[in-house]
Amino acid sequence: RSVPEAVMAAERPRSLFALSAAAVSRSMAALERDVWELPGHLLRVLLPLLTVFHLERAEDAARRAGLSTQPIWRKLWDDVMKTRPPNSESITCWRKKFLETFFSNVLHGVLDVSSDWRLNDRHFSPLLHSSPHVSQLTLCNMLQGAVELTAEHNHKVLENLAGSLRVLKFQHLLSCDQSVRRSLVLLLHRLIHHGSVRQVSLYSWPVPDRVLLVLILTMSAGFWRSGNALTCHSSLCGLCREEDKSQSQESVQEGAERGCNAEQEGSGGENQKRSPKEADACMNSVISGPRSPPLRNPVCEETSSEVPCGHTSIQGGSCPHSSSEQLSCHPVPRKTRRRMKPAVGRKRRCLRRSRGHYTDPEDLYDFVFTVAREDNSGLLDKTRTTEGENTENWTSSSPGSPCTGHAGCKKRGGPAGILSLKAAHRFRSVSTLELFSVPLTGETCRTLSNLLSSWVSLENLVLSYNGLNANISCILSGLRALSRHPECRFRALRVSDMFSHMPCMELVCCILSALPQLHTLSVSFDLKNQLEGSRPEVNPGCSEAEIPESCLQVLEIRFPREPLHTAFLLPVLKASKSLQQLSLDSATLPCPQELGLLLEVLKECTPNLKNLNFHDVNLAEHQKEVLLLLQDPGLQEITFSFCRLFESSTAEFLSEIINTVKRNSSLKSLRLPGNRLGNHRLVALADIFSEDSSSSLCQLDVSSNCIKPDGLLEFTKKLEGHIQQRGGQLPFTHLRLFQNWLDQDAETAQEALRRLKAVCSVVNDAWDSSQAFADYISVM
Repeated sequence: RSVPEAVMAAERPRSLFALSAAAVSRSMAALERDVWELPGHLLRVLLPLLTVFHLERAEDAARRAGLSTQPIWRKLWDDVMKTRPPNSESITCWRKKFLETFFSNVLHGVLDVSSDWRLNDRHFSPLLHSSPHVSQLTLCNMLQGAVELTAEHNHKVLENLAGSLRVLKFQHLLSCDQSVRRSLVLLLHRLIHHGSVRQVSLYSWPVPDRVLLVLILTMSAGFWRSGNALTCHSSLCGLCREEDKSQSQESVQEGAERGCNAEQEGSGGENQKRSPKEADACMNSVISGPRSPPLRNPVCEETSSEVPCGHTSIQGGSCPHSSSEQLSCHPVPRKTRRRMKPAVGRKRRCLRRSRGHYTDPEDLYDFVFTVAREDNSGLLDKTRTTEGENTENWTSSSPGSPCTGHAGCKKRGGPAGILSLKAAHRFRSVSTLELFSVPLTGETCRTLSNLLSSWVSLENLVLSYNGLNANISCILSGLRALSRHPECRFRALRVSDMFSHMPCMELVCCILSALPQLHTLSVSFDLKNQLEGSRPEVNPGCSEAEIPESCLQVLEIRFPREPLHTAFLLPVLKASKSLQQLSLDSATLPCPQELGLLLEVLKECTPNLKNLNFHDVNLAEHQKEVLLLLQDPGLQEITFSFCRLFESSTAEFLSEIINTVKRNSSLKSLRLPGNRLGNHRLVALADIFSEDSSSSLCQLDVSSNCIKPDGLLEFTKKLEGHIQQRGGQLPFTHLRLFQNWLDQDAETAQEALRRLKAVCSVVNDAWDSSQAFADYISVM
């Protein structure tokens, strides 16, 4: 039976109509086409009785009948998932949310489909049916999900994911064997190189497997070597095979056109003439040290999602050689230079001839070992330079390379960590890379820097708690090389870590000097590094040179309890005329006048500033400056979060705040979490919306303010009175109440929330204040 007794007994006595609907739901395999033609009043009764598979297929029919399936999907979530999803108030489509989570839980074996009749239908595959709705997927542990998705019986599932998936996450990864890495290679190749994945994120990998990490980074950047490395079950990727055929035809036509000139070319490789474009196509085969502008080879510059992999080949050596020869340190004999033809017409044909050399399974990952080899002293022998080869783009120690002249890149000396992509091809790459709690060694940083230097599709980079320290200079070198590329799209950088190896403002200046095209910059550190000698040599280009005019729109700085000196912030603000949002977190004010100086600088240098945030900055003694900010006509959003606003204030200060906000018609959002408002101050804030107010305030955040249910109810009643006086017109739309003491009187809290929700959108949580207090006492 597909409908359990509990459902059958839900309505007693059951009508003939209800019994008929239940019978139809059990026979949907035969009746589906006729069911979709039923009128709306019949569909309304039938839809809750369908399995998730038929319910998903009923969407169009329900829409035509003017019905919404959202309440049914929400009930399914509550019944099956039994959890409250994060940010549930922002979920717009519960069908997608349910099916996406359903896919992930089934893939990882978390959910047993036989546990609920609505999840089990022998006519449907759970993974196949839900895969078109998956835009975000997390793979974890031993990558069992990657193995399952690349299995032969899930071929169609992988095809669906290639079209729907946008975000691919890895979490809590563990080392895995080579068969699992093969599956991962195929998965990344299909979802990134031939798919639609835009973002790759790695989370919580305390001891990363160097080979696996570099594999993920390299393929995310669009690089990988074709051949057996991209095969699975002895078959080449179908999309690559199609391009292989088309390019073979092009090569035949190209050969016919060149046949008449074959004798004139001669057999000596030394005398062979190539156009500069052809020469660049052969030599620009690595991304370890591009000069400005880097990677002039046009085929290397195309890394957007619209470019198929076959059009972005990077050839760097004689094709008939095996991979071990291509990645070795030995010089290539001069006689082979004759074979270095333009890449487009010959790349697949050359790879087919070399495919027979991949006999040892370990050869499949020679590329990764070459990328991350810590003991490598250079992939090109110095003898190559004596033969006239240009090695500037082949080593990370050349003057224009990403990792030159920084303390974080000098630990080993020499061109260690060179990323050689001689045998690699350039495929589609992602636009967002996030690394959370993934330690990066100096060698891995150099590898990432080399990848970044030509990753022109990259728009967002997040590096969080990676233990970078001085290695941040190496990352910046790669980004600096990337910024010189004419097709660079890089716009957002977020760096956060436990220790700061240099003052925050100095680092901000370095970043903006290197990347003036940034739109968003976030720098966050918990603690200053107190170890003697840990501070690296200061880069004079950061501290002395004037910061060029930047495109910065959002600047977020979290200081490790450093003093906020406006003089150091001034050059940044002067260079950021387009700044719209500024956030300052955990800064200390060295003198009472410092905040006033900051306000003067902001008014003078940032005319477009709309959003100003202070978090964990002690403003108890800066009441005048707080009032000046609240009356600023240019600011639309102001946040004073855990700023001790009322720690030493009088009742007059609260009245002045209320009157200032009432007169400010441009302020839309006021956030005051963690300022010990209490009941009486919350009730007073309701006067912001009085009849004589010209305020346009839409959002108010009073989270973590020791508010009790009786105070919230009194605030609600006062707000209702002001609305009545204003004839029902009120701009106020959102109230946030997280982590207040509303659990102390549940009945009063429910009444206050019920009445508030009739006025505005209320966001709160089921916070246990007694447990929070116990936790606070336990860590004192």
